Amino acid sequence: MPRRALPAPALAALLGALLALTLPPLQTGLLTPLALAAVFWHVAHAPTPRQVAGRMWWSVSVMTALHLWWLTSFLGELFQAPLLGVLAFALYALEGGFFALMAYLVARAVQNPHGRVWALAGGWLLTEALRFLGPLAFPWPTLGSSLLPTPLIQIADLGGVLLASGLIVTLAAALAGVWTGWGRRDLPWRPLALTLLAWGAALSYGLTRTPGEGPEQPMRVLRTEFDSFARATQALSPEAQFAQQLPASLGRPPGSVVVWSETALLREAPPQTVPDFPGPGLSGLRTFTPDQNSVIAIGADGQVTSRNLKARLVPFGEEFPFYRALRPVYAVFERALGFEFGSLEPARQVTPLTLGGVRYGTYVCYDSVFPWVARQLTRAGAQVLVNPSNDGWYAGWGVEQHFWMGRVRAIEQRRWLVRSVNAGVAGSVNDLGQPVQLLRAGGAVQALDVRPKLLSGLTVYAHVGDAPAYALAFALMLGGVWTGRRPAREE
Repeated sequence: MPRRALPAPALAALLGALLALTLPPLQTGLLTPLALAAVFWHVAHAPTPRQVAGRMWWSVSVMTALHLWWLTSFLGELFQAPLLGVLAFALYALEGGFFALMAYLVARAVQNPHGRVWALAGGWLLTEALRFLGPLAFPWPTLGSSLLPTPLIQIADLGGVLLASGLIVTLAAALAGVWTGWGRRDLPWRPLALTLLAWGAALSYGLTRTPGEGPEQPMRVLRTEFDSFARATQALSPEAQFAQQLPASLGRPPGSVVVWSETALLREAPPQTVPDFPGPGLSGLRTFTPDQNSVIAIGADGQVTSRNLKARLVPFGEEFPFYRALRPVYAVFERALGFEFGSLEPARQVTPLTLGGVRYGTYVCYDSVFPWVARQLTRAGAQVLVNPSNDGWYAGWGVEQHFWMGRVRAIEQRRWLVRSVNAGVAGSVNDLGQPVQLLRAGGAVQALDVRPKLLSGLTVYAHVGDAPAYALAFALMLGGVWTGRRPAREE
């Protein structure tokens, strides 16, 4: 009997799974262009625009589900019913839907599979960029982060993590173009050669980057193991948390600044003083009147000198998109949980927090996923990046992925990064994105003394932002349209 071919949706799902296995925290990022090329080739050869969109949906949905498997586990724990973890699949399907819509539009504009692979590359990069924007922003994963184990990621100081994604999608399109044209006399080797030349230039650039020089600032970071659900419900009292963190913060080296994690302090309203805090230091603060998540600078005398609100709230965790329009849907979950949802107040602008003349670019947890937050702080004069976080909501890969993406911010801005965290990775990362001192596990409260360097100056990325990545995305799409409309040469 003749062997039956694997159905197109199943093959698309399999290719999406292979793509997921090249993403953080797996150290296989150099294989990402190969896996993505296979996705582009399979999608571009679908006979109709609807089938193009369908294949893309299957690939991206499965890729996202595997990459974010920890989210399924988290939702099951949140609702105290493992089966309700399947609610995460709505997110996976939505992420697939964004890319499927892009693929459908590409297929309508470009009929030729060879042109489609290039237009799909540009569309993928543009869709990644758009996932940083709007009320549903969730840029997890961004392909460029997969290059972090290689010197190639150093181009992030020129065009951000999205420019690194641009490297990947361009090589994937060039490889898919060669596969598409296999057997033709006009086999498109030239785009592949030019793309490999660009990769070589990026590699050379990365290999020549060296750490910046500047004065050291002693800091003590904490890593705690508080139960995040107990903290949120105050089953673990603020006083108990404070009492456990205080001893680990004392006896620091001269001139050292202590850093506590996200929501390490809980108050009814923003305080003017925290008398018992072992300042000078920085700490996450949660208040309820108003409902805010912030980070504050506290002097040696306990005076609160400045504060930043969290700039980017977690969708469906700290803010509930389209709450009024979707109130009947939200009401189902509110009844199940026994309380009404409410959104926190986000920052309108972030500025460095100053202690002892040092400007700390301090931002809270989820903010680290969005390059614009660290960029805004650096442009305002931040000399070191500080990220109080709470990774106790995550499990498995989620903790490492959050830390992994945050390291790219250090490269984009050429600043050291310091993290104090609950149930995550605490420590310091240099301006090349390389870990210097880390705490990954341990007892209830652990302390680590780090010595980040204070740096100045602005990178190209700090000046121009994501403009290079947007330019590349549109160039790839226009190139795909042009290539798709050229008459094919005879075989």
